[in-house]
Amino acid sequence: MIAAVLVGIDRLTKWLVTSNMELKDSIHIIQIGGREVLNITYYTNDGAAFSKFEGQTAMLIAVTSVMLAVMIGLLLFKRVKRTPFIIAFSMVIGGGVGNLIDRIFNDGLVVDFIDFRIINFAVFNFADICAVCGAVFILLLLVRDEVTEKRKKRAEAAKSDEKTETAAENGEN
Repeated sequence: MIAAVLVGIDRLTKWLVTSNMELKDSIHIIQIGGREVLNITYYTNDGAAFSKFEGQTAMLIAVTSVMLAVMIGLLLFKRVKRTPFIIAFSMVIGGGVGNLIDRIFNDGLVVDFIDFRIINFAVFNFADICAVCGAVFILLLLVRDEVTEKRKKRAEAAKSDEKTETAAENGEN
């Protein structure tokens, strides 16, 4: 459900841009002291993040499709069970599907429109936000789980050491 809602939002935002703007048109959203901070700028991109793999539409469709199939399979076959991971996977899936739809039905071109200018950054879209935030969320969850597991093992080892010391003090073998 989460992925479907995210795909719907992505499709709606891209439709609003493509039906109301001309390619490379820009609408100023936030300006601070005459400096443009955030614009809606209609661009298309046939590559991946930061225009990597430009012109490699078939490869991008294949890689994205395989990745999505694996992630959806993991969810359907209950290999991913914890809610935070399900949400994170759904975010990546929603973003991946949103951009995959563009690649397949828009001659390999993905619609980008979020133009964050306070730093020199690539123009991106809602699907990109979903995919990146979901991936970062997954990494943070994995790091948290690893740290928790190491703490648990240390605590168990300390308890075991205490039992051994207590047994030794009592003359037990």
